[in-house]
Amino acid sequence: MIPQAANVEVPEILAGLQLEEQAGASRPYTVVNFIASADGRATFQGRSAPLGDPVDREVFHGLREQAEAVMAGTHTVRIERYGRMIKDPGRRERRLAAGRSPEPLFCLVTRSGDVPVDAPIFSEPDARVVVFGPEELELPAVEAQLQVVRLDPGELTLTTALRRLRSEFGVRSLLCEGGPTIYNGLLHEHLVDEMFLTLAPKLSGGGAEPAITSGPELPQLQTMSLVWVLESESSLYLRYRLT
Repeated sequence: MIPQAANVEVPEILAGLQLEEQAGASRPYTVVNFIASADGRATFQGRSAPLGDPVDREVFHGLREQAEAVMAGTHTVRIERYGRMIKDPGRRERRLAAGRSPEPLFCLVTRSGDVPVDAPIFSEPDARVVVFGPEELELPAVEAQLQVVRLDPGELTLTTALRRLRSEFGVRSLLCEGGPTIYNGLLHEHLVDEMFLTLAPKLSGGGAEPAITSGPELPQLQTMSLVWVLESESSLYLRYRLT
């Protein structure tokens, strides 16, 4: 661990994040979580799971436990077959003890209106889902607790979505799990506070899989400062604060 070397347990170090305490008045404190191969790919054969390991999965679920809301892109939800946010009863109990709801609010933002309502999360009665989309967006009835926020084209931005999450849903901490396009959008709108990145000791050997960001370049490089780095079985688990 940097800045001081130590043996740590992932659940303990994540339990101390207290992300909501860092929220401002206008939007949630926003962190992103990604994994990448050593040659820079965010997925292998279309999915992120082959890059991961048990510690990465602990980080993934541990961050979900800490966040009041989770955001993902529609393509990621469709490919990864998103289901219930918190399946472990112990994690739900710890969330309640920490003053959070048992399940994070799940958030989607869509300009096209193409929402993957066949993903398992939409069939979970305990799931709370909010979809920000165009004015003409109509979704079928689902078992999840679904709320649709319709916005005109000029308002349909990630900035608006995050502001509405803060003001109307009381969200103080937001975890973005991808994909690369939505992460790029958050960066362009200056909405990211921290990045958690697992660097997997694996090589994809090329191919067309994306990097952790995809889309137009930023006007200038975004700098970051290293908060800590963990190592296990040659994988690196990095936490950066955007500066």
